[in-house]
Amino acid sequence: MFKVRDLPLNRDVETNTVLRKLASTHRYLAELKGQVASMPDAYILINTLGIQEAKDSSTIENIITTHDDLYKSELNLSGFRSPQAKEVWNYIAALKRGFQLISERGILTNNDIIAIQSVLENNNAGFRTVPGTVLKNAVTGETVYTPPQDIEEIQGLMANLETYINDNTISDIDPLVKMAIIHYQFESIHPFYDGNGRTGRIINVLYLMLNDLLGLPVLYMSRYIVGHKEKYYKLLQEVREEDEWENWILYVLNAVEDTAKASLLLITQIRDLIMEYKHLLRDNYKFYSQDLLNNLFAHPYTKIEFIERDMGVSRITAANYLNRLAKDGVLKKEKLGTSNYYINERLFAILTQ
Repeated sequence: MFKVRDLPLNRDVETNTVLRKLASTHRYLAELKGQVASMPDAYILINTLGIQEAKDSSTIENIITTHDDLYKSELNLSGFRSPQAKEVWNYIAALKRGFQLISERGILTNNDIIAIQSVLENNNAGFRTVPGTVLKNAVTGETVYTPPQDIEEIQGLMANLETYINDNTISDIDPLVKMAIIHYQFESIHPFYDGNGRTGRIINVLYLMLNDLLGLPVLYMSRYIVGHKEKYYKLLQEVREEDEWENWILYVLNAVEDTAKASLLLITQIRDLIMEYKHLLRDNYKFYSQDLLNNLFAHPYTKIEFIERDMGVSRITAANYLNRLAKDGVLKKEKLGTSNYYINERLFAILTQ
């Protein structure tokens, strides 16, 4: 019979196979951290890659939308967002809130986790207080796991997890292995009525930052989980039922390494395109500025108001800039309702490849 594991765990989970995988995973993660630091404006990645992560993380929960819908909804030209797009933008806001919280204090508390979930779900429900939450097989409807039901037990387990996250003196396990354990424990406690999966995936990247394995929240494993979703749930359940840690930890390490490799390629492509556009704009347009360049890459779909805000220019001037770039084929001009927006098509192609 399953019970939530006590934490911390000892080094028995660091098998020889896990240790060999750790060496490779750390290498790619360190390379990713260095590449992000070399970006002219690394914060561009938080927006562009954050949208990708939010989309994929929401897909795991069967919240399906498209890049086009998301970028259009950011423009807010039509006056509304689809319910799916709203969910994804809530995820982005929650991720940024978590980044802000750990940047300010250097720890991740339960109050922070509650704040992240509150932004994600747009409510203040906090931890579950009423029994009845179960996890079911999406196909058969069969109950596969019943998480802790009593609020006092949930609070106690989350207090234990909070200590495990923030106090590195109680365990010398490698931080990537600890991240796998933390994710398992959080998802098994299942402390919220909703948003546990997405909150848990935000905790993953924040934990990497807390341990100085990343400088910015730009490693997003949801795409890997989408591609290996059945295995993800199977291995979580094997830990619960059989105490089988090795396969679960290896799954998480593979997810980190695979995602780091993909992110390295993506960041290289974005950085190269930024430099190409920088030379193009600087050599051919008197109105070139770094703020303009940053805008075109922070927002794959941009609009006049974004240029006004980011460059501090008038609406007429902003419109002239964008229309000139569209006329020359640097951007693609489209209409939504009565308003225009402008697409960085080459960036869009990279992000959606």
